[in-house]
Amino acid sequence: MIPELDMVFRLAAAGLLGGVVGYERQARHKSAGLRTHILVSMGSCLIMILSINIYHSVQGLTNADPTRLAAQVVSGIGFLGAGSIMKEGVTVKGLTTAASLWVVSGVGLAIGSGYYLAAVVTTLLIFITLTALTKVEHRSCTIDTATLAITTLDQPGQLGLICSRLGEQNISIVDVKIEEREPMIIIMAIRLPVHRTIPDVITTILEVSGVSEVRHEC
Repeated sequence: MIPELDMVFRLAAAGLLGGVVGYERQARHKSAGLRTHILVSMGSCLIMILSINIYHSVQGLTNADPTRLAAQVVSGIGFLGAGSIMKEGVTVKGLTTAASLWVVSGVGLAIGSGYYLAAVVTTLLIFITLTALTKVEHRSCTIDTATLAITTLDQPGQLGLICSRLGEQNISIVDVKIEEREPMIIIMAIRLPVHRTIPDVITTILEVSGVSEVRHEC
């Protein structure tokens, strides 16, 4: 039986580790951010604690399996992860966020079971995977294409101004998507001519009035 004080510690630890992963996702403006990952981690931890305590309370009276309740988390989290996956044409987005939700639930289960070291190490590896490996993916992108995240004021004709400025530089626009508003974030896939570089394009876009930031996504 897990003591009540230990339960509080495990739930707090699960929320903290889930928050580390959630913070990274929130910083990249993903569909599941800080609060979602914290709730998933703490909920998984609570279910694991309940599984252990319920088993001890009926031990010897029935053939109860303490892992059956916790096992439902692994499959059940798939419904939540599916909500973060979006398909637009041939592009599928949200798979990494769905995977982070799934593995964070595992971190919560580990904390609930008392495997603190495994949970901490896994969280660190998740964070490294989501941050460091993102840079590796960006380096592997083709030279003549790029995806930019443009933060700009939401005002009439703003998208047209940006597109016109790129057109003047003979930069082809492959795809455009508006993700957020206030401020508006435009995700734009472009194809670069031979004589243009990504820093040149970013400088060109920043010259448009109302544009505050341009990030090279890939």
